[in-house]
Amino acid sequence: MAIDSLQARIRKMKNPSMVCLCPTYEALPAGVKDAAREAHGETLLGAAAAYEAFCCAILDALQDVLPAVSVVSGAFSALGADGVAAMQRVLAYARQLGYYVLIDLMRADLFSAAEDMAAACFGQLAVGGQRFTPYACDGVLTTAYLGSDAIRPFTQYCKDGKNVFLIARSSNKSAREVQDLLSGDRVMHQVMADLAMRWSGDLYGRNGYSEIGLAVGATNSAVLKRLREKYDRLFFLVPGYGAQGGYAKDAAGAFDKFGHGAVVMAGRLITNAWQKHSETGDDFARCAREAAVKMREQLTSYVTVI
Repeated sequence: MAIDSLQARIRKMKNPSMVCLCPTYEALPAGVKDAAREAHGETLLGAAAAYEAFCCAILDALQDVLPAVSVVSGAFSALGADGVAAMQRVLAYARQLGYYVLIDLMRADLFSAAEDMAAACFGQLAVGGQRFTPYACDGVLTTAYLGSDAIRPFTQYCKDGKNVFLIARSSNKSAREVQDLLSGDRVMHQVMADLAMRWSGDLYGRNGYSEIGLAVGATNSAVLKRLREKYDRLFFLVPGYGAQGGYAKDAAGAFDKFGHGAVVMAGRLITNAWQKHSETGDDFARCAREAAVKMREQLTSYVTVI
């Protein structure tokens, strides 16, 4: 099961953290952009090549530090077909290196579209007599605000070793405008947690956690701690560490007494760490590694993974 596999990697590496790959062209090191521009010109193909080179170098630098990686599909698909092709290669490379691989999806809506996307990530997408899995990964991050029609196509693969994270309380500042609204005697992010429990059924692994997990930001430690106490069988994905204002002390509330049950995600804190040290970013991979090691040290000063 995917959550069992992720928890096992966290325990082995004694590191409950994940890097989020969400590249933007402006934030890439000059050398990466220059190389891609020389090969492909100032084109979308060139931008996609730069994204791929940057992300693969980050993956190389962190493979013995971090157990998991999240790839933001929107960052790549914004570049069109070339970006999607680059994302496929990044996903394949991350799996080759042994990472737990999560795709930040959040775009499958109607049941038919969700079915196709679930097959593209977890199963096999049929094209005539041929079968393809263009976005092979271990888990996806998506939203349940569209209801079960958008979720069931993904959860049907959970018994085959895949998992789904549902957004409950995200880390962005305006999340409260929707996710903290009252719905009867509950707030909306609790409704999402209750749905995750309802849909979990018998989807529990050896560690006791459901293959349907929750995304709960580190930027609201009170909500994070309250949800952890109430939903002790849901594994948490914890975004918002670093650049968005979440810290190790805040994220600690996501874990149980054994240091299990959550993985903390950081993006710019790691991938853009080079910006604090140089203008060119020639050593961006080394800077990313140092930032990831520092994040591990900060987290494990509050959370002991047994």
